[in-house]
Amino acid sequence: MFELLGDLWGFMRERKKLWLTPLLVVLLLFGVLIVFAPGSAVAPFIYTLF
Repeated sequence: MFELLGDLWGFMRERKKLWLTPLLVVLLLFGVLIVFAPGSAVAPFIYTLF
């Protein structure tokens, strides 16, 4: 897992794609929220996004 993150960071740094970092962080946070909170009060708000 950490090797993948290191490779991704190296790619973004070498190719000057650092603008992708906030996008990846937001996608990661949404993924964590969907996985860990399927039955919570936040779920109806998540489903309206899709």
